[in-house]
Amino acid sequence: MIGMLSYPDLLQTFLPRPITTEKQYEATVAQMNALVDKGDLTPDEQDFLTLLGTLTLAYEEVHYPDGDFELHGIELVKTLMSEQGLKQKDLEPIFKTKSIVSDVLNGKRKLTVEHIQKLASFFNLPHDVFFEPVL
Repeated sequence: MIGMLSYPDLLQTFLPRPITTEKQYEATVAQMNALVDKGDLTPDEQDFLTLLGTLTLAYEEVHYPDGDFELHGIELVKTLMSEQGLKQKDLEPIFKTKSIVSDVLNGKRKLTVEHIQKLASFFNLPHDVFFEPVL
């Protein structure tokens, strides 16, 4: 498990590189899961998690173009809500308040690590599908 480390220390524990193999992909996802499972991340840990999410997303777009997770982040949340007949109030336990749910769904706030962790559990999906793609 990853302890509270600075960004340079995190880079030394797991050196991120563009993912070219399934083995690298699985190792990167494992690092992401270890961070998400830790909860309450420092800003450095959140930045590192975002970097890993960006790398996995890039790999998925090339190697799984017809995969189940063509949508990511908030767009995926909105689609899942629609498919499952959920309303904003159904997500209040994840986001804590009605206003935060509204702000996130309207793009005024970004998903936090805690939100991603709770969404992954709520929808029973991998954490990385809730990361916003970096353009």
